[in-house]
Amino acid sequence: MSRPLLCVRDLAIQFGGVRAVDGATFDVMPGEVFTIIGPNGAGKSTIFNLVSRIYDATAGTIVFDGHDITRMPVHRIAAQGIARTFQNNELFEYATVLQNLLVGRHRHRRTGLLAHVLFTPGARREEEHHRRKVEEVIDFLDLQHYRDQSIAGLPYGVRKKVELGRALAAEPKLLLLDEPSSGLNVEETEEMSFWISDIKKLLGITVVMIEHDMSLVNDVSDRVLALNYGKVIAVGTPSEVQAHPEVVRAYLGSEDTA
Repeated sequence: MSRPLLCVRDLAIQFGGVRAVDGATFDVMPGEVFTIIGPNGAGKSTIFNLVSRIYDATAGTIVFDGHDITRMPVHRIAAQGIARTFQNNELFEYATVLQNLLVGRHRHRRTGLLAHVLFTPGARREEEHHRRKVEEVIDFLDLQHYRDQSIAGLPYGVRKKVELGRALAAEPKLLLLDEPSSGLNVEETEEMSFWISDIKKLLGITVVMIEHDMSLVNDVSDRVLALNYGKVIAVGTPSEVQAHPEVVRAYLGSEDTA
């Protein structure tokens, strides 16, 4: 049996007197879509911020691909092979789709600043390589029509896809998706479901997702973790977790699933 790609043990963080994440333990296996659900304020995004090293854990460990990243500097996380999207788009508004996706190639750059300023043959070859990789992402997500358009003039649903594309341009081993269906209509959510399935099947990328839309959760998830008040209350298949009494009380029976 393969080892977990992401191994979280007894993870905790406290803000003042509030225990936002309280002893969370779980594994994410290579090649799966692992979804975290829970009511607003359950600690879902906090876990993402701990894994991506935006926050420092109060206790516990995070091991990614065999390396302890619990205290790793945040600027080194992308180089480990972790990329993420945000609930609210974090794009460069007045840059084009192509330029935004090229930002995702930053971790793969090898030539120095001077080489780029002088545009040496090595820098030219590297730039051509990065552009080819970005064009592959544009083709994968059907963004050809928007490639040279400014982000500021794009519909919200396209922006969500561009942010997904920027994360994919980094060629991650682990992709963290923070509410990918947030703000999308039914048709756009169905399309997002297809992209997530293809990211797993065609690109071989492991996905950890935070999501409220249970139809999307059911469509793409291999396993689901339910969180409430920072504590893990259930882990299993989507049907197993939805049938769990504590989940029904804490999440599925609440207004947060509307």
